[in-house]
Amino acid sequence: MTRPRRRLRLPVDPYILALLGMVVLATLLPARGVAAEAASGASTVVVGLLFFLYGFLYGAKLSTREALDGVRHWRLHTTVLACTFVVFPLLGLAARGLVPWLLTPALYSGFLFLCLVPSTIQSSIAFTSMAKGNVPAAICAGSFSSLLGMVLTPLLAVVLLGSSGGGFSAGSALKIALQLLAPFLAGQLLRRWIGGFLARHRRIIGFVDRGSILLVVYAAFSQGVVAGIWQQVTWPRLLALLAAEAVLLAVMLSLTWYGAARMGFGRADRIAIQFAGSKKSLAAGLPMATVLFASNASLAVLPLMLFHQMQLMVCAVIAKRRSRDPEAAAEPVPVAGPGGA
Repeated sequence: MTRPRRRLRLPVDPYILALLGMVVLATLLPARGVAAEAASGASTVVVGLLFFLYGFLYGAKLSTREALDGVRHWRLHTTVLACTFVVFPLLGLAARGLVPWLLTPALYSGFLFLCLVPSTIQSSIAFTSMAKGNVPAAICAGSFSSLLGMVLTPLLAVVLLGSSGGGFSAGSALKIALQLLAPFLAGQLLRRWIGGFLARHRRIIGFVDRGSILLVVYAAFSQGVVAGIWQQVTWPRLLALLAAEAVLLAVMLSLTWYGAARMGFGRADRIAIQFAGSKKSLAAGLPMATVLFASNASLAVLPLMLFHQMQLMVCAVIAKRRSRDPEAAAEPVPVAGPGGA
């Protein structure tokens, strides 16, 4: 008697549902007048808090042992960084040909910004582990990408997006430094004194982190709704955006997997490169977008939110299949060191 095959469950991130709930709430009850000013002010404060926590939490992810191991494995991490900050942006620039017949200029700006955001950490580790790949490499690659993204993403955005991202000027550079880098560096500097407290209350910090992002999304989409965002994003345009993102993800998944093979990487390393090099961080991108795009942030974060859910669903299928590869049982898998979980 044959056992019934289990159906593969595609992960629908509950947090994505909460974010979409904020979009619906902002659509039905957008903040106006005094409420809009209060929401905007709270959002500015929250962005600083997010990057303060970002400086501690992501800096603490990487132990000294893992950092040294990462230096020795420089080819892998250079490959992931090149995918994240070179190949992705080039594909984003190539998508300029989709304007205006498929994407509106505003949606294209959000699509290009998506291509500039750093890679994820948690989901890269989770999928690499599920697929029996090089987990320590995924930890290092995601951490390096997130840390470098603090500088590279804003710089690439103001250069490549031009006026859509606020324009590259001394004023915009100072604004980015004050709102993004200053809280991040403060979090790094204060880790010695507050590190223990934050580590003991990591669960609460996680709720604060996610709750803060929900407020940022509500404030951004409230501004967008008042400005007429849903008159600009019709259903055909939204479907076109999803199609463009599906092609983008498929190209990056193929390039990272087959390109890594051509470069001579083993199976475990190829898995880490594929999952760390093909994904984009929602947690890092959302607060950055509110600073760079200001009142146009709603259209900038919409492509990133959609891409985030798409990458989770597709990578879950790939990781499940990779775990059943015959090579998975034959090849030894590196184990994450202390502090790498």
